[in-house]
Amino acid sequence: MKILVVTELRQGKWHNGSFETLAAAQQIAKDTSSTVSALVMGKGISSFADELASKNVSEVLRVEHDLLEAYTPDAYCIVLNQVIESAKPEMVLFPHTYQVRDFAPKLAARLGKGMIGDCIGYRNEGGKLVFVRQMFQGKTAADVTFTGPAPWFASFQSGAFRADLLAAHPSIKAPVNAVSVTLNATQIRTKPMELFKEAKSAVDLTQAPLIVAIGRGIKARENIPQAEALAKALGAEIAASRPICDEGWLPMERQIGSSGQTVAPKLYLALGISGAIQHVVGMKGARTIVAINKDSNAPIFEIADYGVVGDIFEIMPALSEVLQNAK
Repeated sequence: MKILVVTELRQGKWHNGSFETLAAAQQIAKDTSSTVSALVMGKGISSFADELASKNVSEVLRVEHDLLEAYTPDAYCIVLNQVIESAKPEMVLFPHTYQVRDFAPKLAARLGKGMIGDCIGYRNEGGKLVFVRQMFQGKTAADVTFTGPAPWFASFQSGAFRADLLAAHPSIKAPVNAVSVTLNATQIRTKPMELFKEAKSAVDLTQAPLIVAIGRGIKARENIPQAEALAKALGAEIAASRPICDEGWLPMERQIGSSGQTVAPKLYLALGISGAIQHVVGMKGARTIVAINKDSNAPIFEIADYGVVGDIFEIMPALSEVLQNAK
């Protein structure tokens, strides 16, 4: 089977989901004796294509066009349609980004294919791939398979796979093949405007390497500065479970979970968080999870790499002091 991974660039930088999806593709390829190709599209992207060539892929497809400098769903669908027809992959994988949500279903419908979006994992059952995606805000998970002929389309949720586990061979480069496509301005029905920017107070927790998150165990709004001081000493972003944001103690963009952001930091420090499934689905992709909770039976300890049964109000100031002294 040939797997094609469609990577994403945003403002001249990689979207980290691209490498997470490549890691997923490599794992699927290992399980199914398949090959992985990577696609990068845009304008002036030679350096990005060369970087992909070191990521243990069989080939890199590079599509350069002036009309791909700014994203439009029409251009992406027209170009990917041509690439898929020429490359003939059996499976096309995407990172589940806002951009992919915009154009990928349209592309699948254009080709008369189905798409399984926002997957958190997969299984190989006797050579048949079963994709897992969450339903009802993470309360349950569904097993989904493809029944029609290839190519098949799927996207993986941010944090579902770890980008740091991506196999790479810097000294061994895969071939980079330029793909010619036919695209003209009359085919594009929308005009890209200025890139949308969040308010200055907003934060993108998906890009934070270190996160300190608080739950009900913080007890009151006036106790939050202790957690914020710890986050500052650690050089981390502060975040929270849904009850904290519902109370208005922290802004909604700081919420992590099924109805908030999905993160995969290097370190996730959970303070007074019980570990409800709605929260866990948003942070289980963290490389290292450290949980501190008075309740030794809290579900958070089931997924934590390190667990401390104790009072966060004793541990937070002590840990902040140690970190400050270390600096």
